[in-house]
Amino acid sequence: MFRKNSLGTERRRYIRMDSVFPVQFMILGLEGNNELSDWLQGFTNNVSKAGICLAVNNLKPELAKLIKDRQVKLSLDIQMPLRSAFVRAGAKVVWVKDVDVQSGKYLIGLGYEDIAAPACNRIVRYAIAKKLFVPVALTVIAVLAMGFALGSYVNIMLIKGNKALVEQLIRIVQESSIAKQTVKTINKEKDDLKLKMQALELRIKTAEEEKAALEDKTRLSGREAEKRIRGFNVIIQKLAQEKSALQEELIAVQHKENNITEELLRLDKKKATLEKVNLDKMYQWLKMRQDPRTGLVMSLEGDTDLPNWAFIYDQSLAAQLFTNFSDFERAKKILDFFARRAKRPNGLFYNAYFANNGSVAEEIVRSGPNIWIGIAALHYVKKSQDSRYLGLAEDIAKGIMDLQDQDSEGGLKGGLDIEWCATEHNLDAYAFFNMLYQITGEQKYLAARDKVLSWLLKHAYDKANLSVKRGRGDSTIATDTYAWSIAAIGPGKLQEAGMNPDMILDFAEKNCAAEVSYERPEGKIIKVRGFDFAPQARASRGTVVSSEWTAQMVISLRIMAEFYYKKNMIAKARNYDLKADEYLQGLANMVIASPSPYGRAESCLPYATEDSVDTGHGWSTPKGKSTGSLSGTVYTLFAYYNYNPLELK
Repeated sequence: MFRKNSLGTERRRYIRMDSVFPVQFMILGLEGNNELSDWLQGFTNNVSKAGICLAVNNLKPELAKLIKDRQVKLSLDIQMPLRSAFVRAGAKVVWVKDVDVQSGKYLIGLGYEDIAAPACNRIVRYAIAKKLFVPVALTVIAVLAMGFALGSYVNIMLIKGNKALVEQLIRIVQESSIAKQTVKTINKEKDDLKLKMQALELRIKTAEEEKAALEDKTRLSGREAEKRIRGFNVIIQKLAQEKSALQEELIAVQHKENNITEELLRLDKKKATLEKVNLDKMYQWLKMRQDPRTGLVMSLEGDTDLPNWAFIYDQSLAAQLFTNFSDFERAKKILDFFARRAKRPNGLFYNAYFANNGSVAEEIVRSGPNIWIGIAALHYVKKSQDSRYLGLAEDIAKGIMDLQDQDSEGGLKGGLDIEWCATEHNLDAYAFFNMLYQITGEQKYLAARDKVLSWLLKHAYDKANLSVKRGRGDSTIATDTYAWSIAAIGPGKLQEAGMNPDMILDFAEKNCAAEVSYERPEGKIIKVRGFDFAPQARASRGTVVSSEWTAQMVISLRIMAEFYYKKNMIAKARNYDLKADEYLQGLANMVIASPSPYGRAESCLPYATEDSVDTGHGWSTPKGKSTGSLSGTVYTLFAYYNYNPLELK
């Protein structure tokens, strides 16, 4: 293997390594039966299948001479890295190179005479692997770095694109709003011109009639009448000119109306496309928030005061949305948590759990949020035709009915060890028991539902002024009780009970509807029309719009529209649809890009138009305008898809 006459050639046949490993060696006679030295220490960093290059320090001159004369053999113990046992070998001297004779430094080329083939192969494989490690590692690092850079670039572009979609939607909504206002202005201008035209035509007709009467008299009266007739001709001619000018002005206004109507149609078409894209982005945002370990979805993204909190009411909304999109696996992950893992005292769940590990975040038990988990389970059972969570719903119903039995009037108490009864929770219960009765046919749920309705009619609805009380003995206005009265009980049932659903919604609009100047996260200020939490709180903190409660009102307005369409009361139905569209546009104005790095700027909605303000119901909004809200986002999706969570369809 070795070429003795060319040290350079011999060395090029070695595999060079970037690290050394130790070698013990002993100098033996040529016959290999007499020891000429003790064990000495050397190192190797060049190897081949036929031998090694041994680096030696402090070699005695007499031993160096023996090696140079090649009158000896070497016995080797090679220490392989990561192995406890030595590789033993016998070798002959092939070449020697002086590095520093005075200090005894030499390079010795050795050719194996005796080495186990597996051991030799192991040394060579190690050397090859060691040689390739650095370039391979650098290549892998480079590939990973390129992948990371590409992923970062794609992520940056995705975030940029998502933000651009939100900005486009807001811009188109604003342009559409301006165009609609322009149409209203043009229509008013057109109506004014038509009224002027009618008045002018009446004046012309009157003048012509008076002229005709004078013409009859002219035959009898002479020149004075003729003079007056000429005066009427002048008046009629002038009025005709005014009419002609009005007609031209009316034609110009109609032309302007046609142009703006075409522009509005174009904007509405583009808005519909952008809304659909942003709705899809909202759904993606929701999916990204679901924790794979617990199945829970974080309620508020961007609020550092409530990190990883998952309110159970919000989990119901998320599960229903997944169910409505037939994304049953995601819905099951949420419902599985409550059916199998969630800590629950006395059969009912706590208000909130941590999304990342499922531990309790808020040790409060309330009736309403528990009912909403049962509602989510029933929607899943109905749509999927999978009854596995019916038991979960009935367990919740048992706990709720136990609370109901504690009230002599059949009202539902607010929770464990609580005496107050809230209208909101009782509306939830009415819908829940109604759904259970529809699915199971069991009379006990029908009886529980009717008890709730009796309580509502006695304590929630004031027939004198058509307001909805917040609870027993509590006349505070809460917007959601108006929306949920329509959504849970329905306009037909309300009419049967002697209530007027039109007046209920009219009262809510007059007292709770609001328009605010909303400063978006990017700093732009736009007008948003929607619903406040409570009108009585405006005096202390100003007006605020809730995305969730506005969406609830949109759903109720759609319910009223459908109610009147079925009665063939088209004009009334369309009026409700137009109102729903107006508030939907307000929700579109509130769409923001996800504030979290993990959200990749997917579309979502804030909880409200203002941060940390008093709702008027004993709690404050989170970091509203800069926080992605699960409830606000999901309820907005419900509103766009006209899905009523309080009705089993």
